[in-house]
Amino acid sequence: MALAITDATFEEVVLKSDKPVVVDFWAAWCGPCRMVGPVIDEVASEYEGKAVVGKVDVDANQEFAAKYGVRNIPTVLVFQNGEVVGRQVGVAPKKTYTDAIDALL
Repeated sequence: MALAITDATFEEVVLKSDKPVVVDFWAAWCGPCRMVGPVIDEVASEYEGKAVVGKVDVDANQEFAAKYGVRNIPTVLVFQNGEVVGRQVGVAPKKTYTDAIDALL
């Protein structure tokens, strides 16, 4: 399962991570988000120990969604050393996310 990330934990979990981080910005009411969610959970399981994979509920946690210009959801950001190195807006196949992580490992 993907890690639940909040505004309170974002800096510690995402920005200070020594591993690549994939963050899915989503909301419960968003249909496409519900399509991406299970894919993100699969990626989280497959890359456990190699990468951090988490989700931010934008309804409850707006600070970092605003900071990174997340205007449409789902938006998946890929971080390396605290910097955004990839962005996928909308639904994408699992390979899109795994390729992004593999490129950083």
